[in-house]
Amino acid sequence: MPEGHTVHRLARALGELFTGEALAVSSPQGRFAAGADLLDGRVLVASEAWGKQLFLGFADPTLVGPGTAGRPEDVRWLRVHLGLYGAWTFAGDGSTAVVHAIGAPRRRIGERETVPAGPGAAEPAPDDGWSPPRPRGAVRVRLVGSHAVADLTGPTACEVVTAEEKRAVEDRLGPDPVRDAAPGEDDPREDFVAGVRRSRSAVGLLLMNQDVVAGVGNIYRAESLFRARLDPMRPGRDVPAEVLRTLWDDLVVLMRDGTQTGAIVTTRPEDRDRPAPDVADGPDGRRRVRQNTDDAPDAVPAAEAFYVYHRDGLPCRVCGAPVLLKELAGRNLYWCGVCQA
Repeated sequence: MPEGHTVHRLARALGELFTGEALAVSSPQGRFAAGADLLDGRVLVASEAWGKQLFLGFADPTLVGPGTAGRPEDVRWLRVHLGLYGAWTFAGDGSTAVVHAIGAPRRRIGERETVPAGPGAAEPAPDDGWSPPRPRGAVRVRLVGSHAVADLTGPTACEVVTAEEKRAVEDRLGPDPVRDAAPGEDDPREDFVAGVRRSRSAVGLLLMNQDVVAGVGNIYRAESLFRARLDPMRPGRDVPAEVLRTLWDDLVVLMRDGTQTGAIVTTRPEDRDRPAPDVADGPDGRRRVRQNTDDAPDAVPAAEAFYVYHRDGLPCRVCGAPVLLKELAGRNLYWCGVCQA
């Protein structure tokens, strides 16, 4: 499942491609036909992320532009949660760089960075205008602008909501380390601390609870707990507030860096020098964790990017003890039993 930094990158990509355009919205698959009809021909005026939730705001074209006074309540919002298998794919007419895909498959982390007019993109047609490529797969929603197309497949949630319903969804979410708090909002760090400390549940469970902290997934959970030297099974109410504040501050740095680069890198430079086997598809049967910066010459190699995630049985980068693995609430949990004692 994409983590929150990826959804923020997705919101940015969609905003840069389509903001201010009246979009043709359809449902080639047919399952979202009624919702697409509500949005078709409307102008994209906002593209936002809160944790793993994506919100695209559409306004009546007569209420957009100089001299108009559209109300926020008139905006219709497309709410999307990618879940395990959802993804957006993009193509363009060649006039602008577009990402190719963001989301599933689960083995890819983040998206491939700004590929000019992704595979399947149509060539510009100077005389007749641009024709987007045909939908591929079960496309739930298709957004077509003047220079690009975006297709959504396999989401867990896809619905049109009102401004009030959008606020209700946001009110149920915990603070998001990537978001800047809006004027008048509570301090997100203190909200996070209070959310953890009011619970008897293990802190390793609480970090995956989107009501406690929005956007953290299995990778950031494992890596941030290791960096905090925090036992993932420790009850939330027993974790000192100052430790949680430090953990929050670390998540802010890590996840915002991931939002900028598209890759999750949690290791400190001094901890990458310890020799360790590559986590890769190969004779040992290990699955390689792919990053969208794998081909960049100056990027941190994927095999050096994590402390514990997908490194079970390998030596801890700090103490050398074997990294541990157990299932916790249906998800794999990785940690070091010495550093996180």
